[in-house]
Amino acid sequence: MANHRSTIFIQPEAPAKPAWGSACNGCGVCCLAEPCPVGVLLSGRRTGACKALVWADALGVYRCGALTEPRQVLANRTPVWMHWALRPPARLLAWMAPRWISAGTGCDCSLEVWTQSGKIRIDTTELTEPPTDD
Repeated sequence: MANHRSTIFIQPEAPAKPAWGSACNGCGVCCLAEPCPVGVLLSGRRTGACKALVWADALGVYRCGALTEPRQVLANRTPVWMHWALRPPARLLAWMAPRWISAGTGCDCSLEVWTQSGKIRIDTTELTEPPTDD
């Protein structure tokens, strides 16, 4: 399989991507590379950065808007005339999103991150096994 490299734009203050299987630290690499299945629905796209990803400036980390701003994330995909009805779906999204995005299970992003000239680059070659510490 050939390597595919692409550039993602990431906040300079974002933490470095954790090792595969380590606890999520809010680096944002996975969601900036492509949306998860929930992000596909919330972003309306299957490639590129997830529109539901939110930069938490005070914390210096990325967060999933489905967890932190569910009503706003839904409002971004809903016609203005329907915003009055978003409270119940936003509550459901906030309740279900941790399971849907597998929050708390550790980093499952197999992308390799490297920098060159101050830009974050990613290798989107999928790993079939977790990386080893060789």
